[in-house]
Amino acid sequence: MSGESDLRKLLSGMRPELNEGRYVFCTLPVDAEPPTGLAPVATVREAEGLTLVLRQEEADAAGLSYSYTAGWITLRIHSALDAVGLTGAFAAALAAHGLSCNVIAGYHHDHLFVAADRAAEAVSVLEELATRSAE
Repeated sequence: MSGESDLRKLLSGMRPELNEGRYVFCTLPVDAEPPTGLAPVATVREAEGLTLVLRQEEADAAGLSYSYTAGWITLRIHSALDAVGLTGAFAAALAAHGLSCNVIAGYHHDHLFVAADRAAEAVSVLEELATRSAE
């Protein structure tokens, strides 16, 4: 099943959903594997190390360090991986409100990680963008 690629439909139908909990980005040596018992939301292997995105309580229990605590927002529309403009549009809307955003694309949805203490505000900004895009 292919995703939506029409930017107007993507924006008007994105339905941002704030996932429960707080999430952190941790790093391990490049050749490491995640410690047993962890369930990362995402992993990224870079030349400098392995990044884990996981629940804050999991990182704390495993003794992993982190410097950024985020809220996790899922855009509930199935976006095509080759869709053009969605990331730029929501990033610009969030930036206009002084909100940074770290994005991870899954096969079905885009996942945004924003400062935990401003996550509800970010959802409101995204809902406003969706409403404007539907007009």
